[in-house]
Amino acid sequence: MSTETPAPVSAMTAPNLAAPGLVHGFFLRHGGTSGGIYESLNCGPGSRDDADAVGENRRRVAQALGPGIELVTQYQIHSAVVHAVPHTGTREGDAMVTATPGLALGILTADCAPVLLADAGARVIGAAHAGWKGALGGVLENTVAAMEQLGARRENIHAAIGPAISQDNYEVGWEFRDRFLELGLRNRRFFVPSDREGHYRFDLKGYGAHRLAQAGVTSVEILPACTYPPENGFFSYRRTTHRGEPDYGRQVSAIALLP
Repeated sequence: MSTETPAPVSAMTAPNLAAPGLVHGFFLRHGGTSGGIYESLNCGPGSRDDADAVGENRRRVAQALGPGIELVTQYQIHSAVVHAVPHTGTREGDAMVTATPGLALGILTADCAPVLLADAGARVIGAAHAGWKGALGGVLENTVAAMEQLGARRENIHAAIGPAISQDNYEVGWEFRDRFLELGLRNRRFFVPSDREGHYRFDLKGYGAHRLAQAGVTSVEILPACTYPPENGFFSYRRTTHRGEPDYGRQVSAIALLP
């Protein structure tokens, strides 16, 4: 753990999620206690970072959201599985919903898209980990449906797509593109040719917004921040891979109903 006094934690917010009794944040990577390649607000227990540092970082995030807030995350598996919390049993999945105040639904990312959702009037919130595989498999639609089970109405849900890898930095092969075209040729609009033959650049955030709109969510905001450039202040799996680094941290995005 670092012995230096860190800067306060900071987070981006989405205007369409601003509502009484609701708090959220797409947290950046500074203001924590981790050092080295994990510097400094690494909130991912799945990394090889010091467990005490990760625990303290997560505590700081919960504290930043408000008094009496408990941060809840899952073991994410790039699926379309949604859990209502609090719950017992498996913690594997890629989205959560709740109507329980004081629980901050946290999504861990390092290029995938964190999506926070709320029907403020019904006091129901959701959070989803929408990488390409989860988005393609229906994790966003499943989250909306699970929120409705708790009393939300999809036409009243507001959703925000947080910092994730941008299209400019997300190069994929033709096999990847074909998976999306199998669901409809209109998905071609989320791909543009890259400089390399047979390769494309994929608009992950745009695709997520499209799936939310198809699910009947009329208020969708996209935060433009890209996680890949190091100067932007985010962890990035793709950047780590390109640099040949041994591991990477995860930033957290969270939403909670105030107690």
